[in-house]
Amino acid sequence: MRFRAKIVDLACLNHFSRIINTIVKLAKTCILRLTVCKLYFILSDKVANGGASMWCELSQGNFFDEFQMEGVAAEHNEIYLEFVPENLWRALKTAQSAKAVKIKLTNKHCPCLRVAVELPSLSSSSRIVTHDIPVGVIPRRMWNDFREPSMPDFDVSIYLPVLKTMKSVVERMKNLSNFIVIEANLSGEMNLKIETDLVSVTTHFKDLGNPPWASEDGCQSSGQGRDLESMAEACIDIKKLQQLLAGQQVNPTKALCNIVHKRIVHFILLHEEVSLQYFIPAIA
Repeated sequence: MRFRAKIVDLACLNHFSRIINTIVKLAKTCILRLTVCKLYFILSDKVANGGASMWCELSQGNFFDEFQMEGVAAEHNEIYLEFVPENLWRALKTAQSAKAVKIKLTNKHCPCLRVAVELPSLSSSSRIVTHDIPVGVIPRRMWNDFREPSMPDFDVSIYLPVLKTMKSVVERMKNLSNFIVIEANLSGEMNLKIETDLVSVTTHFKDLGNPPWASEDGCQSSGQGRDLESMAEACIDIKKLQQLLAGQQVNPTKALCNIVHKRIVHFILLHEEVSLQYFIPAIA
């Protein structure tokens, strides 16, 4: 099992660092899945226990100048590592003006991701700062616990408003309640609502648009035959929503949410070469 990669382009490095910062906001520990073409960051708190889950994937070719890996076996050419994303983000923070960053899987005393940051120096010799990030290697028998979550059979799918706007609304509401109701319909309307014994606050968004989901046979898959005006809603933990919005360093090219009435809210954020899915279960 081997892995080594190198980033030379500063823009790619900063973009990669921003993605890791987003993940830090969402997960204290997560799984890094490495394949020949892609990296995946996975958080699979069991949604049944009220935990959120995350699936973030990026194509390695858009970030790394060199990328080599050998998985656990020829027919299972993948590596699954458990790690603390904040440790990786801290290492990358020291690399903001680096000439190159190398990442390598090592195993001296325990398995580690070694991040070697080559900094520019005035003399001919370069300065290299290394960070060893401890990782746990996930055995093959447990890989199935970290498969891509299936798309829920949603009642309503809607494009999100500008995330900065949504973030400031949610931040204000967070002071009033621990829970927020997201409701939307197939006419492009979405409401964010807080209801407590003392106060009831609603923010309305209109003309957001609804994504065209087509199923295999070409007809609309979910929300089919549903009254366009009727709202699907879910009451969720406002902190989990705020973490998602606070982590958005880059404004995604597409952001949408799917609501399974009173069960789950599924967010999808797409940004060129990165896709992030985040599932927040509803509170009964």
